[in-house]
Order: sequence, then structure tokens, then C-alpha cells
Amino acid sequence: MTTTSVPAASSANDTTAVHAGREDLTALGLHVPLIDLATTYPMPTIEAGGTAYDTIAAGERPDHESTLVYQRLWNPGVDRFERAVAGLEGAESAVAFASGMAALTAVLLASVAAGRPHVVAVRPIYGGSDHLLATGLLGTEVTWATEDTVAAAVRPDTGLVLVETPANPSLDLVDIAAIVAQAGDVPVAVDNTFATPVLQQPVVHGATLVLHSATKFMGGHGDVMGGVVAADHEWTARLRGIRALTGAVLHPLAAYELHRGLQTMPVRVRAQQASAGVVAAWLAERPEVSRVHYAGLPGGDPRGLVGTQMAGPGALVAFRLTGGYAAASAFVERLDLVTHAVSLGGVDSLIQHPASLTHRLVDADARPDADLLRLSVGLESVDDVIADLGKAFANLP
Repeated sequence: MTTTSVPAASSANDTTAVHAGREDLTALGLHVPLIDLATTYPMPTIEAGGTAYDTIAAGERPDHESTLVYQRLWNPGVDRFERAVAGLEGAESAVAFASGMAALTAVLLASVAAGRPHVVAVRPIYGGSDHLLATGLLGTEVTWATEDTVAAAVRPDTGLVLVETPANPSLDLVDIAAIVAQAGDVPVAVDNTFATPVLQQPVVHGATLVLHSATKFMGGHGDVMGGVVAADHEWTARLRGIRALTGAVLHPLAAYELHRGLQTMPVRVRAQQASAGVVAAWLAERPEVSRVHYAGLPGGDPRGLVGTQMAGPGALVAFRLTGGYAAASAFVERLDLVTHAVSLGGVDSLIQHPASLTHRLVDADARPDADLLRLSVGLESVDDVIADLGKAFANLP
């Protein structure tokens, strides 16, 4: 199965990143969106308030700014961020949450509420997502699949197929169109956090839902947390209802910061990707490294998904050390410029050991190997990043 051909990231998407959700500002006499921190709103009449409550709780937009009711139900700044993400992903709508895990939780609850609690998930995925599914905490039942066994894993009660591409932490690329074909009428949800809509738009390839930890590249500076799901109007209405009931709302100030982050996201992602390619090539020549996982290297993208499904290989690099866990532990402790920390997608370079941190609670048979490190390349001088990595390699176990 081949994917639909898509062009490289275009200036049109750059324009969307800058202007989406802000189209009405000039007419309002504003240059940047206002931050509305109100938790509650006065309503003109009891009837108007009740009607507005019903409308918003059902996942629909309020008819007028004077009937917003309550921040847990609706906030104009959050709405602006959602409209911007939907525009970037080429989706009909989007719903923002307090975190990426809150976003995934809402999607899973929606499937359970629809009477289809079974989930097919293609490993590897983010460790938190993996653990949530493995626990069955939300009433779901998971079948773990490979990219080639999705069709065989689908059952009559399957409500969702979940994939992440590039995968966390191995950076394997998954053919979205092939997954969609196997899933049939089952909705496919793609975690697009690593690629961002700058490099990949899963809706173009048939995905029903697109999930993001907005904390990462969308925020871009390691100082704001959020999650978002882009989908069609039917799905987003259901998700808004769940968000209202569970209270997993995105704070208006966080929405403002994330919306602002979208404006520079295309420039940041492409610059970080350029540096990641240089770092990956350099790591591939190091004798201390047994393997580099990066689709931009020769042989790293055997199905040619970069240039068809993705506009580029991204800004993350994973690599394995010949010295195993002992070498990985010593390596991260010797770094100065590159920060040893979880998360990714910020302006500064971060490195972490997935087996011990983000994927610590994943089943042992699916946990990343102890020799693997994941590097999120930032906006520092690539020469300085390489110099710091080179210093850390000296005399490893």
C-alpha cells in the first residue's frame, strides 16, 4: 500500500501558522488575541443561559459572546487555538485539553461511551499512552499489533486504531494510508506530536483523528502544557462534551501561549530538522554507536515515506550505544549543553533514556532496549551540540 503523494511543507502552511485563529483581529482593532480569564459570564436571561448551556455542552459553538456561560464549557482564546490547529491539520475542527494525555483519555472515553471499547494499538507509542491502554483504567481493552497485523486484530467492538508516527521512541515510520485500509470502518487516530502538521497531515492520508501533545513543538519553549485533537465536527462535538464533563480544560493563558507558539513552529521545526540531520550523520560515524534511528539517513526510510507521507524526517534522533546501559548512563551524565530531561520539541536540546523514564511502565517485552537514547535537537548551533556529544563519548564504559 502506498501513501498519497504530498508536497514538501509549503509557504501556505507557514501563512496558516501565523494567521489562523486571528483572521478577525484587524476588524476588532486588535493586533494580538485578548486573554479572557473569566471563569463565569453574566447572561441576559434565564432562557438565553439555558439554551447556551445546552448548545455548548453538546459540543457546539455558542451563538453569541454574551452567552459563554462558564470557562469549563467555552473560552474564546481556547477556541482561537483550536481553529488554528484545525487549519494546520486540514481538519474540520479541533478540541484542546489540559495535556496530551487528557486528549487521549477523551478519545478513549468517547469510544467506550459508543459501545466499542476495544482498541488496536500499534507499538511502539508514547509510554504514557501505552500504560494507560495496558491498565484498562478507562474501560478499554487493547490488542497490541504490528503495522502488518492491524486488520487481523480488528473486532466488531473495535472503536479505535491508534498509531504514532514517527513512533516514540524508535522513530519508526508507520504508513498511515496502509493502516487506514486495514482498519476499514474503524476510526484511525494518529499521534502526530513528533512530526507536527509542518511535516505531516494524517487527515490527508485517511486518519479520522489527529492527536498532539501541544506541550512539545506547538508550545516550543518548555513552558506550557496542553493537548489537542483535530477531527471532523461529529468527533469534536463528542470530545467537547467529554471535556465539559471531565473538566480536562486547557487554561486560557496556556491557550494563548500555544497559539503564539504556532506562529514560529514551521521555522523552528525546519531549523531543528536541519540540525538533526547533521547530528544523525555524525552519530552514524561514531564507533561508540551501534545504530542510529533517523529516517533521513541512507536506509532509514525503506518505504520512502519521507517525501510522500512526511515532508521531512523530523527533529528527533534515537541511537544505541555499543556499551549498553552503562554507557548510556555515563553518557547523559557527561553532557553540559544538552539537557538530560524528558519531553521534546523545545528550543533547547534534550536527551533521555526511554526505558528508564518515558517508557518505564511499559510491559517488559515491549520496553525499549537499555542501550537506546532519544535526542530532541534544539536551536543551538549544531557545532556546539556535536561538541557536547563528542565530549560525552570520551572513555565510555
